[in-house]
Amino acid sequence: MEVIDTIMKWVIAPVAAFVWMLHNRVQMQTTDIAVLKATAEANKLAHDREFKEMKESFKAVFEKLNSIEQALRK
Repeated sequence: MEVIDTIMKWVIAPVAAFVWMLHNRVQMQTTDIAVLKATAEANKLAHDREFKEMKESFKAVFEKLNSIEQALRK
C-alpha cells in the first residue's frame, strides 16, 4: 500500500498536473489564434474596401481628365 501511495505522490500527481497545465496553455493559445485570425480578416476586409475606394477615385479622376482633354480639343 505504501508503494501505491508513493507512486501516486511522485508519478501520477506530477503527470496529472503537467497534463492540466498543457491543457490550459493549449486552450489559451487556441483563443489567441482565433483572435488573431479574426483581426487579420477584419484588416483584410478594411484593406480591400480602401483599395476599392481608391480604385473608384482614380477612375473618377481619369474620367474628369478625359472630359477636360476632350473639351480642350474642341
